[in-house]
Amino acid sequence: MHKTDQELKTAVTEELHYTPNVDASGVEVQVDGGTVTLSGEVNSLPERLAARQAAMRVGGVTNVTNKTAVRAPMPADVNDEALALAADRALTWTVDVPANTVKADVHDRRVTLTGQVTWDYQRHAAARAVTYLKGVKLVSNEIQLASTTPTAGTKAAVEAALRRSAELNPVNITIDLDGSELTLHGSVGSWAQRREAERAAWSAAGVTSVRNELHIAS
Repeated sequence: MHKTDQELKTAVTEELHYTPNVDASGVEVQVDGGTVTLSGEVNSLPERLAARQAAMRVGGVTNVTNKTAVRAPMPADVNDEALALAADRALTWTVDVPANTVKADVHDRRVTLTGQVTWDYQRHAAARAVTYLKGVKLVSNEIQLASTTPTAGTKAAVEAALRRSAELNPVNITIDLDGSELTLHGSVGSWAQRREAERAAWSAAGVTSVRNELHIAS
């Protein structure tokens, strides 16, 4: 059922208040044409991400712009140097980040990750490892994927993965593969389905770039 912007605003606001790891009192919600804009202040970077995920869970939302800022003050015993050491330690102890592949630089509590890994899940694992460090207010993930050549069966493998997914009806999804760049076209019914299709695309060997152009049917 189609929802008006006011109905979406109410639903997103209710979902934020229902989400236990979000202090919704500091988050403002605006909706325009199905696009949700979140603004205000939150207590941590994980809370900022949780607020966006909460908005994305609401049926009828077609896009989310997260303008919230992390307001938590830096702990007295933490500075950029201490955060950099903690980030390096976290990356070292994260099992799905290959050893000696990722470097963390910290400036003004903003962590920038650089380096090269083989898979997109390893890149996300590195970001996850530093996101939950106390005092971090932003993570810029600039990790690159090692360039490899997709096989002749890469496109078919992604299509098969989409068909196997319990979340997707792939009849409305088409795939273009240009070298190592894969593009998803078509429509899905929700943000969860859009993310699932993108996950399947990133799981293909040799794919180093995914353009997700799937739109959410209202």
